[in-house]
Amino acid sequence: MKLTVHGGIGEKGRTCVGIEHGGTRLLLDVGVDTSAQGTAYHPAITRAELERIDAIIVTHAHEDHVAALGWCLANGFSGRILMTAESVAETDATLAAYATPHERALAQAATAEIIAPGTDFVLGPITIRTGRSGHVVGGIWCHLCAGGRSLGYCGDVVPDSPVFAMDALPPSDLVLIDASYGADRIPAIERGAAIKGWLAAHPQGAVLPTPLSGRSVELIGLIEGPIAIHPSMREALAQQIAASTWLKPGAADALSARFAEALLWEEGQKLPRAALLVDDGMGLSGPSKAALAQARREKHPALLTGGIPKGSPADLMLAAGEADWLRFPTHPTLPENIAIAAASGAGRILAHSCDAATAALLATDIPKLVTGLKPGDTIEI
Repeated sequence: MKLTVHGGIGEKGRTCVGIEHGGTRLLLDVGVDTSAQGTAYHPAITRAELERIDAIIVTHAHEDHVAALGWCLANGFSGRILMTAESVAETDATLAAYATPHERALAQAATAEIIAPGTDFVLGPITIRTGRSGHVVGGIWCHLCAGGRSLGYCGDVVPDSPVFAMDALPPSDLVLIDASYGADRIPAIERGAAIKGWLAAHPQGAVLPTPLSGRSVELIGLIEGPIAIHPSMREALAQQIAASTWLKPGAADALSARFAEALLWEEGQKLPRAALLVDDGMGLSGPSKAALAQARREKHPALLTGGIPKGSPADLMLAAGEADWLRFPTHPTLPENIAIAAASGAGRILAHSCDAATAALLATDIPKLVTGLKPGDTIEI
């Protein structure tokens, strides 16, 4: 197998990895980089290359993994699209925020084939297995085998989520780890305690911008005080909480009870005395755009808990001291990535969703990590 970097390795955002073997070509994820402008926003892949791609596998419906799907269709891709039913249901909302209307329409008109986690399938000579990622409802990792070699692609994973279940990744010759958190060593329990303490110290309420899928559900399970959401989020969150096969045992009942207590807030209303969860893009789109703007005007507390796109409203608020940041654990910490790499038995490891400097730093703790790769580079597996 040959791996080609189209995005997300040597940089953060626009995750997209090409795999080729025996004349079959596929892409693992097709994300955008919300911090970038111009051509760097989409994967680094040409129209001629897209015309030769047989299939796209999407691990989950966050913007840095799926938001370029319509762009691919507009630029020559006409192959198969594979993702879980839950990711299919969430993709349109992501494209509404991060794709052009034309790209979104092309994706809406396309038919995706449904992946069932834990079930093997084949694309040409490549056998593919998937499993639950622990990151979001509908999120998967991928394991590819061909020609006696194997590749493990984590996508985004959370080995020890208190809410979502993650299946063990099979051994691989090469594994791509989720390095979104770089060298962060702080465990989930400590991060969760810090967020609870911060919220307790702000009883007047706070705005928490958060992706609609994944972290919003985990925060509902974590937060002990009043919770509020935007009405547009209600249906999607209810569906995620009801998807018990993706959750850890007992999580659905606890989440349902907390969700039933959630207040509703929408634009034009006073900010509530509650932890207000609003999606998405750290103020770039969705109800978080209005909520953060109102918080800034009224000097209302705001807590950022995830990645912060450069130049986003949240980024500007943080720089101005108008928001605080406590990263909630929705990606692996360094000790967890060390464990994933060791368990894989891989002779070589790549890190996605981090820049080159971060990858070089990780290599001191993960000796088999290959550094220096960037979009356009290839590697034989």
